[in-house]
Amino acid sequence: PKGTPMSRSTHLSPRRRTASCLLAVLAAALPLAAAACSDDSDASSPSSTTTTATADPGDSGHEHVEVGAVDFSFEDLPSSIDAGTRLTLRNDADRELHELVAFRLPDDEKRPVAELLKLPESELMPMLGAPSTVLLAAPGEDQVAAVGDGTLTEPGRYLVMCSIPTGVEPAEYLRAAAAANGQKPDVDGGPPHFTSGMFAELTVR
Repeated sequence: PKGTPMSRSTHLSPRRRTASCLLAVLAAALPLAAAACSDDSDASSPSSTTTTATADPGDSGHEHVEVGAVDFSFEDLPSSIDAGTRLTLRNDADRELHELVAFRLPDDEKRPVAELLKLPESELMPMLGAPSTVLLAAPGEDQVAAVGDGTLTEPGRYLVMCSIPTGVEPAEYLRAAAAANGQKPDVDGGPPHFTSGMFAELTVR
């Protein structure tokens, strides 16, 4: 019937349909993040703002890179890192929830990530598969590792992006994601952050 969510979705642009599908895929990881965010027992995370690659004392000398998230880009994310480097996310925005999601691209895929994000979901989603890591952080809060711990161990080329809808309240989004059972969270919000340029390409050596 006219006006139903299904009929509206058929008129979305390819990029908006891709964004919607990505949100649904990533929502499957967010119940873990919502549960972690509701636990205030761990207040001992370091507050360092170091953004260069340094030795990670908790991981046998592997490097650690802290990435800053702002509206709408990643700061201090190198173009390449060594395999075994651990990424962490610091949210420097005033109110927007941000995430760092890393997908390893196929070895034979040579197109720039900006071009890949314009593909229809039927092409992009099978290529991306499951994310290698998903890190979330609300403004001024410690990160939550929803998938992995931020360590990228497999050499290759990665798409790094943020798919959080613009304008959502961080706590509301995490609650909705926890209740969505792997589906797209039912929250009011604008286009995903990557449509405003919050994406990058990263090579793991």
